[in-house]
Amino acid sequence: MEILNLLGLETPLFIFQIINFLIIAYILKRFAYKPIKAMLDERKRKIEQSLQDAQNAKIALENAGAERKKILGSAQADANAAILAAKTSAEETKEKLKNEAKKQSEQIIADAKQKAAMEFENLNKQVGQISADISGKIMSKVFENLFSEEDKQKILARALDKIEKAGYEKRAD
Repeated sequence: MEILNLLGLETPLFIFQIINFLIIAYILKRFAYKPIKAMLDERKRKIEQSLQDAQNAKIALENAGAERKKILGSAQADANAAILAAKTSAEETKEKLKNEAKKQSEQIIADAKQKAAMEFENLNKQVGQISADISGKIMSKVFENLFSEEDKQKILARALDKIEKAGYEKRAD
């Protein structure tokens, strides 16, 4: 104890200071240190969680970029396929319409030829009729003075038969 006195410390005062220190240390530990430590631990946990979330977000962003490129590539491929299909369909439609137009024009030409043939046949009949009428009139004028009325009728009938037969033979050719 003498050493304490030499140093200028009084024993009762030193003991009270130690007790005061222990009380204050206990109070600080219980009411200040534990809540501050808990708050610091919570803050540290939040910071670590934030860092982990940031790392996860970075990975998700990289994955999203890769996924975006994949989706864009797929969309581009789909678009190219759709364009190719549309071009093919357009070509097929064009060819189909062209063939249909060709068939229609051929049908129109065939119908026109058929109508022309019918018109030609009708005109031949009319020309034959007109020729027979004119021939009959000419023959009746020519034979008027040469033959009797009965002979004229017979000759005229034979001539008309020959003309009609000649007209039918031409049409049959």
